This record gives sequence, C-alpha cells and structure tokens, in this order.
Amino acid sequence: MAAPMLRWGCRGRRWALAWVDGGSCHRRGAPTGSTSNRIRGQSSLAQQPLRTAQKPRKGEHKWAAVVGLEIHAQISSNSKLFSGSQVRFSAPPNSLVSFFDASLPGTLPVLNRRCVEAAVMTGLALNCHINKKSLFDRKHYFYADLPAGYQITQQRLPIAVNGSLTYGISAGKERGQVIPKTVRVKQIQLEQDSGKSLHDDLRSQTLVDLNRAGVGLLEVVLEPDLSCGEEAATAVRELQLILQALGTSQANMADYEIQRQISELENGGEILNETRSFHEKLGCTVSMRDKEAKQDYRFMPEPNLPPLLLYDATSLPTDADPQQVINIDQIREMLPELPSVTRERLVQQYGMLPEHSFTLLNEVGLLEFFQNVIKETRAEPKKVTSWVLNIFLGYLKQENLAVSESPVTPSALAELLDLLDSRTISSSAAKQAGVQWCDLSSLQPLPPGFKRSASQVFEELWKREGKTPGQIVSEKQLELMQDRGALEQFCYSVMKDHPQVVMDVKKGNPRAINKLIGLVRKATLNRADPAMIKEILEKQLSL
Repeated sequence: MAAPMLRWGCRGRRWALAWVDGGSCHRRGAPTGSTSNRIRGQSSLAQQPLRTAQKPRKGEHKWAAVVGLEIHAQISSNSKLFSGSQVRFSAPPNSLVSFFDASLPGTLPVLNRRCVEAAVMTGLALNCHINKKSLFDRKHYFYADLPAGYQITQQRLPIAVNGSLTYGISAGKERGQVIPKTVRVKQIQLEQDSGKSLHDDLRSQTLVDLNRAGVGLLEVVLEPDLSCGEEAATAVRELQLILQALGTSQANMADYEIQRQISELENGGEILNETRSFHEKLGCTVSMRDKEAKQDYRFMPEPNLPPLLLYDATSLPTDADPQQVINIDQIREMLPELPSVTRERLVQQYGMLPEHSFTLLNEVGLLEFFQNVIKETRAEPKKVTSWVLNIFLGYLKQENLAVSESPVTPSALAELLDLLDSRTISSSAAKQAGVQWCDLSSLQPLPPGFKRSASQVFEELWKREGKTPGQIVSEKQLELMQDRGALEQFCYSVMKDHPQVVMDVKKGNPRAINKLIGLVRKATLNRADPAMIKEILEKQLSL
C-alpha cells in the first residue's frame, strides 16, 4: 500500500512528518525556514502534490518525524546590521528607526563589524569552515513590516559552511545516562530582521513598529538529521548555551509543532505552505500568512554591498588597518570555554557524573551558583553537588523559581555545609532525611513531603527572614551535643524506661541496639552523634 508523507519546514524549524508502514518511512518535499531568539517560530512548506488520494486515519499508522532547523538568533550588538540605529528591547514604537531602516530613497547600508565578528565566532564554535569571501543578496517579499520589499541576506555564498553541533540525549532506565549525538550545520549567514506588525482586530487595522527592522540576525541552518521533538529541543538548547557562552546572542527561545501536524493529518486535513508564529499564551503555533516558494523570493545580488572579505594570519596584508579587516585566527584565539569543554572540566575536576554536568549547565544560573558555593565551603565537591542538584534545585522546581529568584544565596548554603563539615550540627539536624535518600545517579524529582523531611536549617533559610545558618542553628538549638556526660545520662534514662528492649539486646537481638539508639536520638532531638550513642550504650550494657 502506498504511504503518503507531508514535509513541513518552518521559519525557525523544519519538520518532516511521515507515517511508517511495514518498517518503511516515506518522505517527500523540502522545507525551508527560521526562528529568532524572541522567538519567532514561523513556518514554511514545500509545495508538492500529494501522490496518493488515500489519507491516513487517526491511530492507523505510526508517525516518524524528520526534523531540520533553521534558527534565527538575534545578534548581541548595540546597533543594527546596516545602520547606526540603537538596538533596545521594549523601546517606544518606531523610536529606533534610521532613514535606512525606513527605506527612504538614497540611503545606503553600512555593515556592522560587530555582527560580522559574531558570525565568525559562532561559525568557529560550530566547527564550520569560514569563507574568506562571502556575498550579500536581496530576498524579496512584500509585507507591511518590510518597507523595502526585501531583506538583505546571504543566499549564494554565506559566511560559514559545513559545521557540526554535538548535543546529548538522556537515555537509560532512569534517564540518567547521556548519549552524544551530532547534527550537521549546513551554513551560517547574516541577515537583517524585519519589523513587527501588530494586528488590532477590534479596530480592523494593523500597526507597524520598525524598531526591529534591520536588527542583525544569525541564521543557523541545520541539516534534517534530527528524529524527534526531544532531539530538536535538545539541539536548540545546546546551540543556545553556545551562543550565550560566546556572547553572540542572548538566545531566549521556545519550541512546539509536531503533534499539531500529526493531529491535522490524521483528521483528514492538510499541512499548508504558510508562515506560523508561536503564541506564548496559547502554547501553540498560529498561522500568520501564506509562505512564498523559493522562486517567489527572486533572490538577486545586493548591489550596494561589495563582497565581504575576511583574512587569517597567512593572508593578512602587512599594511592592513586592524579596524578595517577581520582576522579569523585572532577571533579563534578569543573563543571562550564552550559548554562541552565546561562539562568535561566539571567531571574531571569534581568527580561528578556526566549527566550532572548537563544539569548544571542546562539550568540558567545553576553552574554559577554551584561554583560560588564551591569557592566558599570546605565541604567535598560531591556533597556540594548533592545539595545543589537535589535539595536546592528541588526547592526551586517545587516553587517554579529561577536560580536568580532563590532566597538562599551561595554564601548561605556554603555556611550550612561548613557547619556540617565541622560537625557543629549533625547531618540529621541539618538534613533530617533529605540527603539520606538522595540518589546522585538518577536525580529524580523530589518526592511529595520532601520539605517536611528536609533540612531544618535550609527550610528556615528559604523563609527569606535574613538569618544566617549559624543564627538558625543557635535559635533552634540544633548544635551537635558535645557533652559526653549529658549524653550518658540520656542513655541511662532510655534504658531505664525500656527494660524489655535492654533485655532483647542482652539476648543478642541485633535490632534491639538500633532501637535504643533511635530512642536516645529522639530524646536528644536528633542532636547526638549515633556512633557516640552506640559506644556509650555498649559500654553501659557491658557488651
């Protein structure tokens, strides 16, 4: 039986949906698209006729996704790609628009050096070949927020090509194992952004804000090597971390779409060739406008910009002005530590598992928090890892807070860990049962009731009352008992009140001594060292 397949590409993502029958996956079409760091998750579809009239019915076939991504990330730059207009988020409408941005006759583009350097740096970080000569083109389409009727981009010869992006997918029974995967990077190109259209349905009018027009974008085109939404989201997250580490983009992004297409196809619908945007409040994509085919863009060389020439150490002219040329090798030397290298360093330096290094980097601000705790505490790195990834992160997730919103500072957690390390407080007083059950190999979500059994001190710190761990320990009388004479009296009283348990101990019942230890700990409000209690009991019982 013939198997139909529709492929959907988006400005922001390229998805291919196929249903699989008898082990074969049938595909057709070739997608195009992009997305910015705001995010503009917009879509386009290749227009090809469906080769079979029979449509799949809901639940009849198993769908497989083939995903390629075209990502538009806004370049972190003070000015726009081809004009000196300032770039600032949430500025008053049309307050950051130059004559060139508004496409007034006679205005000419002037290339922003910072944007070129950002593109080269990103290309090097993604293992791309940097073209020493690249070209600019005009991409035509007509819409209210594009006053020139075209965008300046790099269609024929982009600035970087043939790279790769490596990312990790969680796997295994507990999803605690990380499997590395690689997606090919087809190209990286510079492109100017369009403006923003605001549709007012009540007044039946469209308002245009050109503040965004001309902002520099990095278009990163990934080959369709991804097989599911999880892989796509993970690859995008890895790219996001790389761009943020480089400082080339703030890279604030979102993701959604496969299930919508599956539902549409199984209910007899068609996937249209259109541009879609992500609606943050609805949590889904919504149609914006019909998508042009490649030939409709009428690509042509940009007549107002010469070829972009880059150099390396071997080709740099001896009399070149450093302000007028860009040295690829010099930019390569300036590359910061990339996320993959950071993870390897964390594993080697602190002895943590690879999956823990992924967690530290994937949560915004968590790595910095961890490193600040490490700097200020005498506790072993593994203990710091346990507290940060289990207790601290668990509290954040329970209350849906970002690391920057935490009421517990790195200094406060470091002081608490020092109190534990110096045995000023017992682990039970500090953690109750919190860390005893923690499994660093899986880092599962916190169980219900964790807060009731977690650290008394940490709980007090979380209340935002401005107290230090030392003050809390003193007020709550959580200090570890150091008076051996007082502890001997507690042991004597417990044995006197529980003669049957004492008798069981003397008869050789191994559980009985543990029961006595538990009773003494309860009597001392968990402030006594279990090892010292056992030593005193055995001496008093002459065991």
